[in-house]
Amino acid sequence: MRSLLRTLERSTLRDIALVCLADALVGASFGAITVSGGLPLWVPVVMSVLVFAGGAQFAAIGVVLSGGGALAAVATGLVLNARLLPFGFTVAGVLDGPWWRRLLGAQLLTDESVAFTLLQPDRRRRRAAYWVCGLALFAVWNASVLVGAAAGGMIGDTDALGLDAAFPAVLLALVLPSLTDPRTRTAALAGAVVAVAATPFLPAGVPVLLALSGLLFARRPADPARPADTADTARPADTAVPADPAGCPSDSAAKAGPSGDAAPSAPADSAGGAADRSRPTPLTEEVH
Repeated sequence: MRSLLRTLERSTLRDIALVCLADALVGASFGAITVSGGLPLWVPVVMSVLVFAGGAQFAAIGVVLSGGGALAAVATGLVLNARLLPFGFTVAGVLDGPWWRRLLGAQLLTDESVAFTLLQPDRRRRRAAYWVCGLALFAVWNASVLVGAAAGGMIGDTDALGLDAAFPAVLLALVLPSLTDPRTRTAALAGAVVAVAATPFLPAGVPVLLALSGLLFARRPADPARPADTADTARPADTAVPADPAGCPSDSAAKAGPSGDAAPSAPADSAGGAADRSRPTPLTEEVH
């Protein structure tokens, strides 16, 4: 562990410490809300060790405390944690060694650990950043959840301290960065409308799952190059501009105006001149 700390710069270690401090406050809120809501102390503690995902834990506990079933709570947590799948592919290169070490590293996969890993310039520092950030967050999160759960049992009413606002605040913080994309914003708004409309009629937790139907409203952006490609492929092969024997466009194409219509040709000087023009030139005779 000491060698990992020496690998990273002081600024990186400072940023990791600040993130751990912020997560400690959220973890304490999670533990206090869970216990004050009527669940036993061991539930947030075991959940933090096994799940170790703040957003998913808040979502699952929120469903349970609002009267939802265990299946809806687990499904909600899985939906939120689905974003970690591509993260795993991204940082797989830093998880080397035996299988048990890779399994432990997978448990430490979070948004913060992936972010600090990708900021490093080389593989050695990326590996150090992942393990330092992951282990530090795991220790701080579980310790703060335990402290918050113990305090929640003594406080009783967490609403008096405003800790009930931690759940929607955490979820909002997770969602806001993604709303800059118009397609994501459309899907989120449509899903919110569906969830709000279904809340009075369905059990708690189910409207959240129905909100996934908002993805149907995220239309695929139109490809600006597609019309041009279609126009090119739709042109029949026999409509190509004819060329004279020398390989140049015909006179009618060369004299076409801006609108695409052929410019009028000059009148013939005489009948003899027209006959001369209709007579094959030496170049034409050589080609034929």
